[in-house]
Amino acid sequence: MAMKPVVPSASALRWFAVVVAPTALALGFLWAGGWVSPHRLTQRRVLASLGAVDWARPGFRRNHAKGVCVTGSFEGNGNASPLSAASVFRRGQRTPVTGRFALAGGSPFQADAPSKVRSMALRFMLPDGQEWRTGMNDIPVFPVRTPQEFNDLQLASQPDPATGKPDPTRANAFRAAHPWLKTAAGQIAHRPLSSGFADDTYRSLDSFMFVAENGTKTAVRWAMVPVQGVAPAAGYVEDPNYLFRRLTDDIQSRALRWRLVVTVAGSRDVIDDASQGWAEDDRQIDAGTLTVTTVGSEEGGPCTGITFDPLILPQGIAPSGDPVLSARSAVYMRSFAARSGEKPAAPAVSPVSGAASGDAEGKQS
Repeated sequence: MAMKPVVPSASALRWFAVVVAPTALALGFLWAGGWVSPHRLTQRRVLASLGAVDWARPGFRRNHAKGVCVTGSFEGNGNASPLSAASVFRRGQRTPVTGRFALAGGSPFQADAPSKVRSMALRFMLPDGQEWRTGMNDIPVFPVRTPQEFNDLQLASQPDPATGKPDPTRANAFRAAHPWLKTAAGQIAHRPLSSGFADDTYRSLDSFMFVAENGTKTAVRWAMVPVQGVAPAAGYVEDPNYLFRRLTDDIQSRALRWRLVVTVAGSRDVIDDASQGWAEDDRQIDAGTLTVTTVGSEEGGPCTGITFDPLILPQGIAPSGDPVLSARSAVYMRSFAARSGEKPAAPAVSPVSGAASGDAEGKQS
């Protein structure tokens, strides 16, 4: 396949594009009820901003629209149990998992590319009937701090009808009005890019609280770190679905594994601002291993009817005070309700359901 190298640009539009791409992660965050005062965002205002940038497609998720379903399991090792009473972390506890790999953005037919934000969403089905749902992304930090900043960016990133691209004047105005976001944009722009979904690291970005048996609360963030070796991205590929084809081939040939690494907040870390990274010397805990054994199409797949609401949490995990978290539960339900009443077209990627070769659990799924 023909390849061309990724050439970074230092222009204002390049900086702007770096910020805009991951803010697709927040397209749904603001689509929540309760913002009814004249000084706060409303659903109508947010939907208008969103629609001007990336139109929703009937029947598809309003964000992370291009994706595939996966299944597997998580096995805890007990290392996180002193901090959290959640049964998922207990040593030897094996929890069934249904998940989804996707690209950020509202288009289910967008072309794959190395720099596009990738996501891993998981639903842990605990043996006591509780659930844990989490949506993680492969960027180091979130590009904005608040719902209002997100809306400002959406308004500034609306494409110019004449060029189909954001207006440089608006881009520069946004940068000038939000100078504190420059650090986050730089971290996102210069993040290492892996070869695909299988060797990528996925982060919670938002902070949460682990709650111990005695009620003690500890601020944490977590990440899924690949066990399989990491290879750098080679550049753009002509196949518009190459990331998903590679993921399908990988899972059908062998089980894929990630370590759940929990980072404990240090004294210098900001808990409720996902645009700020935490100290590199923070304590980290290997809490267990995720094993993915099957992959299949979203067309009737096991993940299709799931909203990966990050506020569906088991006993032992609680939300932090991050301002975007409070909006996400309502928005995911609204998105689900909207697409449930729509007839979707066939997804861009539709792998035949398959299990990892030689994996008995996968073959029985």
